[in-house]
Amino acid sequence: HVQLVESGGGLVQAGGSLRLSCAGTGSTSSINSMGWYRQAPGKQREFVASIMQGGITNHAASVKGRFTISRDSAKNTMYLQMNSLKPEDTAVYYCNARRPAVVGGSLIEYWGQGTQVTVSS
Repeated sequence: HVQLVESGGGLVQAGGSLRLSCAGTGSTSSINSMGWYRQAPGKQREFVASIMQGGITNHAASVKGRFTISRDSAKNTMYLQMNSLKPEDTAVYYCNARRPAVVGGSLIEYWGQGTQVTVSS
């Protein structure tokens, strides 16, 4: 059982920065990887960035060089530093966490409630 709560969204001008946070509670020690996804109105939810247990990160091509995913294990918190924001970054950003199933090789996913990011031109 894992609970994820995102925060840090808001309204920012193009070219500005925001830092999103995702606080995890519950069985956070079981989490294998975490990531950020986003969904704009009328669009499919898309992958933004992920960080694995060993600290290896991956970023979508659309945000590479602008967004950076990180984590603070002591605080059970994941971050998404967003720089050089563009209007097309406007979306609801969701925190995602995965852990191995107790039995079997499948993964169990958890999602936060989302935080709105709006970038004005």
